[in-house]
Amino acid sequence: MITKLLVANRGEIARRVFATCRALGVATVAVHSDADADAPFVADADQAVRLPGNTPAETYLRIDLILDAARRSGADAVHPGYGFLAENAEFAAAVTDAGLTWVGPSAKAIAAMGDKMAAKALLADAGVPMLPTWTDPAEVTAFPVLVKASAGGGGRGMRIVRDAAGLAEAVAGARREAAAAFGDGTVFIERYVERGRHVEVQIFGDTHGTVVALGVRDCSIQRRHQKIVEEAPGVLPDDVRAALHEAAVAAGRAVDYVGAGTVEFLLAPDGQVHFLEMNTRLQVEHPVTELTTGLDLVRLQLLVAEGEPLPVTTTPPADGHAIEVRLCAEDPAQGFRPATGTLHRFAVPGVAAEFGPARGLRLDSGVVDGSAVSVHYDSMLAKLVAWAPTRTEAARALAGALARAELHGVATNRDLLVRVLRSPEFASVDVDTGFLDRHPEVFEPLLPTEQLPVAALAAALSGAAARRAAAPVLAGLPSGWRNVPAFPQVTRFTGPGDEEIEVRYRLDRKGGLAEWSVSPSDATPAVTVVDAAPERVLLDVDGVRRAFRVHRVGSSVFVDGPDGAASLTELPRLPLPTAELAAGSLLAPLPGAVTRVHVEVGQRVAAGDLLLTLEAMKLEHPVLAPADGVVTELPVPAGGQVETGAVLAVVDPEEDPQ
Repeated sequence: MITKLLVANRGEIARRVFATCRALGVATVAVHSDADADAPFVADADQAVRLPGNTPAETYLRIDLILDAARRSGADAVHPGYGFLAENAEFAAAVTDAGLTWVGPSAKAIAAMGDKMAAKALLADAGVPMLPTWTDPAEVTAFPVLVKASAGGGGRGMRIVRDAAGLAEAVAGARREAAAAFGDGTVFIERYVERGRHVEVQIFGDTHGTVVALGVRDCSIQRRHQKIVEEAPGVLPDDVRAALHEAAVAAGRAVDYVGAGTVEFLLAPDGQVHFLEMNTRLQVEHPVTELTTGLDLVRLQLLVAEGEPLPVTTTPPADGHAIEVRLCAEDPAQGFRPATGTLHRFAVPGVAAEFGPARGLRLDSGVVDGSAVSVHYDSMLAKLVAWAPTRTEAARALAGALARAELHGVATNRDLLVRVLRSPEFASVDVDTGFLDRHPEVFEPLLPTEQLPVAALAAALSGAAARRAAAPVLAGLPSGWRNVPAFPQVTRFTGPGDEEIEVRYRLDRKGGLAEWSVSPSDATPAVTVVDAAPERVLLDVDGVRRAFRVHRVGSSVFVDGPDGAASLTELPRLPLPTAELAAGSLLAPLPGAVTRVHVEVGQRVAAGDLLLTLEAMKLEHPVLAPADGVVTELPVPAGGQVETGAVLAVVDPEEDPQ
C-alpha cells in the first residue's frame, strides 16, 4: 500500500495528483527548482525537496536528484506526472530498482512506445493502421510530410514540410528542439494528412490482464501542433468510435500495458483512421474523460500501482459532454510568443471544483495571484473545463467563464479560446488540426477596437478616483476641481501594439462628465458617469449602462468590461529622458538564449529573412528582418543569454535608389 507519494513534476499536474492523494489519505512530497520555490504546488505538498538550479536539465530531468529526494523524504512511491521524465524508461526502471512503487506502466512498455519508429512496427503487426513513415529524408518523395520527434510529444520537434526544399532545415530544427525538450534529437518523417482530426482513446490496464478503453477525446484544435481545446466524448460515427476503441485496446495488449495511457490517431476526411503515437502517461486533457465517466484517473493509477484490479472492465457510457481549454501565457497575435512576468490577478468566476469532479466548471491551475511565469518552463497556466448535459451548453458556459475571468499581468490566449468556442465552425464540429490556419478571425481581441476609448476613459476616471481617495485634504472634491473650469484633465496610456492613447476629459462641479475625447479616435460615444471608484467605474454609454472593473499595479492598468479586457500602461506626465535606440533595432521579446545566428554584419537582407533564432520556454522563436536593409549590428553571439528588451540585431533600411 502506498503511504507517501513523491510527484516528479511541477505545476498543475503536481497539484492534481496531490488533490487525489489528500482524498485517499496518502502523504505527498513535492520536488522543486529554485524558480519554483514559492509555487502553489510546493505549498500543496506535505513535504518538499529542493532541486538546486532552475532549468529542467538541472532539476526535473535529474533522475539521481529525484531518487535522492524520495529517499530523504521517506516516500515509498513516485508519480511522474506528464512531461520531463514521465515517459523515460530509464527513470521508471530506476524507481523500481530503488525499491519504490512506480505509478505508471512498466519500463519495458515505456521503452517499446518511447521509440516511435519501433512502436509503429510493433503495433502494425498487431493490426493497428499506420501512415507511411521514413527515417531517411532522402527517401521522401511525396509531400506534404510531418517531421516528428521520436522520443517525446506535446508538439515539440514537429515541423510541417510542403516541398523538398524545406525538408533539410525542418529536420535540423526538429532535432534541436527535440534534443532540448527530451534529451534525444532523433526524428522521423510521416505523411501529413490535410484537414485531419486528432482523436485519441484513453486506455487503462491492470496487472490482472485487463485493458479497457475509457472513451474517445477530440483534440483537433491545436497551435504549433499542441492541443489547446479538447473534448469528450468526441463527436464521431458509432462505427468509427468502435474501431478506435478496438485499435487502442489492441495497442495496449501488444505491450502488456498497465496504468493510464493514451493512443492517438489521425482521422482523415475520408473516415480512415491512422495511428499517430501512444503516450505512456496521464494526458493533460484527462479531466474531460473524468467528468464524462465519473472516474478519478489518478485514483485508478494508484490502485493499479498497488496491484488492485480495475473497477471497470468495459467502456463506460459517456455522461454529458466536457470541454477543456489550455490557458497559456502567450500572445497568439505574435505567433503564440510566450509571455513571462508576474500574474498579478488570476480569477475565474463560477468554478465549482478544483482538480476534481464538477457538474459545471472545473479549474486545474498551476498558478494563483502573484505567481511568477518563468522562462524556464512551458507556457501553460491552467486548464478550465466545463461539463454540461450537451456539447452546446458546455461550450457556452466555458466561453462565458473565460470571457469574465480576470487575467492580469501577462498576455494570455484567453480571447482566442473564447472566439474558437463561440465560432459557428466549432459548434458544427467542422474542426481539424488546421483550424487556426483557416480562421484568422479568431485571433482578433474580444474587445473591439472602437470600444477601447471607453475602456481608456474608465481607466483614467478610476485613476482620478484613486488619487482623490488618497488625498490628505479635501478628498471629497471632484477630481480636477477648479473655481473656473477651463482646461481638461489629460491621462496618457500605451495600449495594444504600444500605441499611445491620450484621454482628455473635464468634470463639472458635481463630478459629472462635462466633455471627453480620446486620440487617436474619430468619434466618441455619449457617456455619462454613473459612478467612478478606484476599482469600479460605471458608465452610461449611448444609453447602455456598462460596468468596468479596474485593477492597478504600479503604472499597469487592467480594465475588464462587458465586451472584453484591455491592458494599459499609464505614462508619466513628465517622462524622464531615455537612451534612443538605433533605427532598425530588433529587441528580444522575452528572456532566452540565442541558439543560432544566420547572418553576418554587413550582409544585405530582405524583409522576412531569418536573422537569428531565440530559444525560450522550450521552443525556438525566429527573429526576422522587418524590412529590406543591411545588418549593421549583431551584439549577441550564438549561445548568448539575453533579457527582455535586449538588442538582438540592427538592420539599417536601404536607401531608396530613386
